[in-house]
Amino acid sequence: MSQDTSTTRRNLLKSGAAATAVAAAGCQTAAPEDRVTVTEVDTQPMAETAQQSLDPAKQTDADRVAADPTDIPDPIDRDEPKTIEVEMTTQEMTAEIEEGVTFDYMSFDGQIPGPMVRSRVGDTIDLTLTNDESNAMAHNVDFHACYGPGGGAEATNVAPGESARLRFQVRYPGYFIYHCAVPNMDYHISAGMFGSILVEPEDGLPEVDHEFYLGQHEVYTDGDTGQEGHHKYDFGAQAREEPTYVLINGEKYAITPDKYAEMNVETGDTARMFFVVGGPNYDSSFHPIGNVWDEVYPQGAIQSDPHRNVQTTPVKPGSCVMATMHFPVPGGVKIVDHALSRVARKGALAVIAAEGEENPDIFDPEPDA
Repeated sequence: MSQDTSTTRRNLLKSGAAATAVAAAGCQTAAPEDRVTVTEVDTQPMAETAQQSLDPAKQTDADRVAADPTDIPDPIDRDEPKTIEVEMTTQEMTAEIEEGVTFDYMSFDGQIPGPMVRSRVGDTIDLTLTNDESNAMAHNVDFHACYGPGGGAEATNVAPGESARLRFQVRYPGYFIYHCAVPNMDYHISAGMFGSILVEPEDGLPEVDHEFYLGQHEVYTDGDTGQEGHHKYDFGAQAREEPTYVLINGEKYAITPDKYAEMNVETGDTARMFFVVGGPNYDSSFHPIGNVWDEVYPQGAIQSDPHRNVQTTPVKPGSCVMATMHFPVPGGVKIVDHALSRVARKGALAVIAAEGEENPDIFDPEPDA
């Protein structure tokens, strides 16, 4: 490793993920010394009041809920349709949103977002959905890539300890969400029950060096952001659409150098991002700080002409986007919702770490050195 690359790596790792993201977005400034900040006036008293009502943190039964963003099925390399067997288990578990803060999640296969299903137009999905016997609630799954009542939700309603099987043919290419769709679906999705299915066109997708998979959702609790203890789900906050957290992959700042540093590339590489927004209520203003989306396929419409050189693309709740980028210079590319209070205050941040030689013709942080 060259000296320049090592320096880049050290600088990336030692920069606090949240502070770096906010500063890089240009929204963090020093307050004058004689000015009392809003945080000092409002936030602290609110936190102290709420702290009196929170239960202590619960014993966790999952060390991690954040899906590995690199855990993606291989690209399709065949000319004929086939039957793809998919087995998923719904799991309810307690884990930490951030250190000292526990929450009762719901998930597909114990991860958020749920496993990405990869298929080709014309394939048949042979799905078996099992509701773990330790669960307390009924669950099901609605695939937006499925023709049929409820996208399969009606056929997959399962009580704890039961399984259901469904077969459906994927007849239109695109990148689509799936999610739990029981009557309290907003609660189940907010607690983590969403994922995605890719239906590649017959001629496949262009080759890239890396593929990454992220999902955003908001969580509504009876505590303040960062308040230690066990956070219970708050249906009043949900109805008011006032989330405690806005998360990428289920945990605050999960996919960053400070936590799970799993999105790593070299300069000159290309990457494809699969991004799904469970919601249940918030759009995402999907933006790469320090880069640009080379191509964006809004709403997962991968057979449409892409938008090119896009700074920020809106992604609706219950939808997806597929986007590509390349990395001409080293450094951390922060993947954020550009509604930036969600980054600075509520957890919506991931980081792609690019390592390689500096390229001062493109970016020179010290032109006078």
